[in-house]
Amino acid sequence: MTSPFVRRRRLATELRALREQSGMTGDELARRIYRSRMTVSKLENARCRPDTRDIVKILRVLGVTGEKFDEIHQIACDASERGWWDSYGDTMGARQRLYADLESGAATIRGYNQMSVPGLVQSAEFLQALIDLDLAEGSELNYVPERTIQARLERQHTFFRTEGPAAEIILDEFVLRRLAVPAETMAAQLRHMVDVVSRQPRFTLLVMPLDGRLSPGRLPPSTYMIYGFPDPADPPLVVAENASTDLIHTTPVEVAKYERLHDRLRETALPALESLSLLVDAADRLSEGAGHDT
Repeated sequence: MTSPFVRRRRLATELRALREQSGMTGDELARRIYRSRMTVSKLENARCRPDTRDIVKILRVLGVTGEKFDEIHQIACDASERGWWDSYGDTMGARQRLYADLESGAATIRGYNQMSVPGLVQSAEFLQALIDLDLAEGSELNYVPERTIQARLERQHTFFRTEGPAAEIILDEFVLRRLAVPAETMAAQLRHMVDVVSRQPRFTLLVMPLDGRLSPGRLPPSTYMIYGFPDPADPPLVVAENASTDLIHTTPVEVAKYERLHDRLRETALPALESLSLLVDAADRLSEGAGHDT
């Protein structure tokens, strides 16, 4: 499946370029297709799922024919597709929906987890522990706990399908040292990660040690994911996490910055086998500590 999110952005770029080349304003185009100016604006800024009937009207008004018409129409069809995540609505959280959408069409994923365990290798028990932390804070949840666990597990199942993308995730050792969940729960989660990664040849997990020294350059400001896509016409993009939202970078300059940063982090990270050994050792230490506490 091609990522509908990616195709909506590509459709937006194509429609805006075609309209500007024709010399037509957004207001005039809206009148010609009998739609509101807001509808045209949303389509040209990838802020809505397109109605293919509107796209056909736009293409005809702009005089687009032949192969170009077929190309844009196909992009619109891809952009209007619904994925399994749409059946969850808002109950799984906007961030998880975005990740699932992008993963559905990605060929490669490279990322860095600065403060959390990668979602694709979280166990159901660990997820419940994270939800318990959110509830303990007393803040209003923007997701439904039972549904988000179900959706996260479905996301994992879909990601690890035979034709899924190849992933390389760098995990900061800081995550292992700052326990926010019970020690035994964290130990079980680390062993779960080792088991999943050992069985999935397309998923590489590297740990960046606390004493690792990066080559000259800025430190990573946050968790990020770099997505590459099989169609050369769909350029790579970056999703950088903030506390409350995600920043999406699509310009070649911004994407290149993250690609260089990822190369620097990889140079510092432990090799794959050493990374898994570190996780096992950390799990053993946590279990021993939990045993002493009892």
